[in-house]
Amino acid sequence: MEQIDKIDARILDCLQRDGRLSNAKLAERLMLSETPCWRRLKRLSESGVIEGYQAVLNRRALGFGVMAFVQLSCTEHDAATTADFQRAIEASPNVLACHNTTGDADFLLQVVARDLDDYSRFVETVLRRLPGVSGIKSSLSLRELKSSSHLPVSDLRN
Repeated sequence: MEQIDKIDARILDCLQRDGRLSNAKLAERLMLSETPCWRRLKRLSESGVIEGYQAVLNRRALGFGVMAFVQLSCTEHDAATTADFQRAIEASPNVLACHNTTGDADFLLQVVARDLDDYSRFVETVLRRLPGVSGIKSSLSLRELKSSSHLPVSDLRN
């Protein structure tokens, strides 16, 4: 793991809150000069701590009213089937996240759809056709209480 000091943690915290901050504004907030701030940013990016920057979109405002959590069980776990499964999941824009899990199911997916009809089509045309899948169990989100990708970087401070 990359060594993160308290200045790095503050940089990461600021960027998680506003990824559009310029180096000048970031340096000003941290009370650093611009060159050391830029060097730290460059190091954090090159080491893979910062993977990229993106806008956070409101799924409902874009018409994605359904959020589903899907447990998939598989009967086949050989390398070829797993590789085909992974390619299919990566190619599906409706799948926001996919985790190989312990417990009753082999995978847990986070899926968005426009409405229930759209979700039903997704299940029929994508999930039911995934290689090796023997069971699908969906849980639909009724209300989103919290959604974040912010990591607790303040806990990493040395």
